[in-house]
Amino acid sequence: MAQEYRQHVFKPPKGAADLLLIRHGESQAAVDGVPFPLKDRHGDPALHPNGEDQARVLGHRLKTLPIAAIYVTTLRRTHQTAAPLAEALQLTPKIEADLREIYLGDWDSGLYRKKVAEGDPLFLKSLQNHEWGEIPNAETTEALHTRVRAGLMRIARAHPDQLVAVFVHGGVISAAMSIATGAKPFAFLGAANGSISRLVVDGDRMFVRGFNETSHLI
Repeated sequence: MAQEYRQHVFKPPKGAADLLLIRHGESQAAVDGVPFPLKDRHGDPALHPNGEDQARVLGHRLKTLPIAAIYVTTLRRTHQTAAPLAEALQLTPKIEADLREIYLGDWDSGLYRKKVAEGDPLFLKSLQNHEWGEIPNAETTEALHTRVRAGLMRIARAHPDQLVAVFVHGGVISAAMSIATGAKPFAFLGAANGSISRLVVDGDRMFVRGFNETSHLI
């Protein structure tokens, strides 16, 4: 019988970390005249009731996977989203501060959402130029990518050959996907609340294995 050559099935390389990048659930709505509380200068809203539901669905979706560790950021919406899974797996989430959301400068207390809804010219310019720094006093795209890469690499080095759940933010997922693929910085902007993306990190190499998976939310 002639030798058969089956199609390749991807497996993470030996020593690689398999990271599930999970966007937090929907957070509270921004309201005119009522700024979000701040945490280290970042807007820090709690989850909206819909986001709490998304957190419970995520916990149910992921609790049967062999997850070795859970990471969150400094902002409470990631802690709240991770809580159902952490309880199910009896794991204490660890904080990776470099994976916090983009610092939006003058727009970081909820004003960003209003500016987006109004189609503010500076927001549109930031989209056109793939540059967060177009927003007054905001973090630059380069600075965001530098710290996101550092945070991902720290987690990966700590968890070779392990699956890790990393609860983060939409801007961070966009940055991670751009870093891994070489795509323009805003190419992956818009991951849904409660979505799951997958990044395999092998030394200095990154492999995107999924983006914005939301079937569990339907």
